[in-house]
Amino acid sequence: MNAVKKIVLTRIQKLIGSLMYESKLKKPCCYLSRDVKIKTLNRVRKAYCKETKTRVTTNDFFIMAIGRSIKRFNLFAGYPDASGSNLEINPSIGVGLAVAAPHGLVVPVVRDPGDKTLGQVAAESDGLVKKARARKLMPDDFDGANVVLSGLGMYGIDSFLAITPPASAGIISIGRFEDELVIEGDEIQTCRTMSVSLAADMRIVNEFYAARFLADVVEQLENPERLVEKL
Repeated sequence: MNAVKKIVLTRIQKLIGSLMYESKLKKPCCYLSRDVKIKTLNRVRKAYCKETKTRVTTNDFFIMAIGRSIKRFNLFAGYPDASGSNLEINPSIGVGLAVAAPHGLVVPVVRDPGDKTLGQVAAESDGLVKKARARKLMPDDFDGANVVLSGLGMYGIDSFLAITPPASAGIISIGRFEDELVIEGDEIQTCRTMSVSLAADMRIVNEFYAARFLADVVEQLENPERLVEKL
């Protein structure tokens, strides 16, 4: 009979497991999903990269859109105080980016992305991803994520619902690109979409507020010219 194999958990794996367990127990979340049409986003992203000779990812558009939506729906920058009787609204906005680092899942934070250009957001997120994979993130890199972005589309995942981190009001999870047939007028056309799901802490927002927030994010992504500074 084969012996049971034991794998020793790393410190960060134990920490993540503990935090996610705590969040799942204590946070009553609502879960919302919808599709976003990304044909225009892909075209604008490619044109931007070619014009500026910089690398910008789909995630960078999401980070910027989420940052701007938090400014308009600022309860997503809130958190319950120690008494549980009040919400405190953080004046600073941070969008976390879930990164699969060699030592485990980490969530560095892009600061105030709604106040930056797309190029600045792309440079900051790229720098954080590289630091995460090189195990060079500092404690300050993790602080202040109001909403987190997590994506599994690169693994062929259509959609998923993620667990909201303890210190965040919500998490947006995105799946892979999908081509769908749609009828426009008298023609059948191909529409490229992506599933976008939001888990939101209902101690902070209700489902109607969360739905408006998600709709605002989607509206920006479907009109990505507004996220691009003038070339």
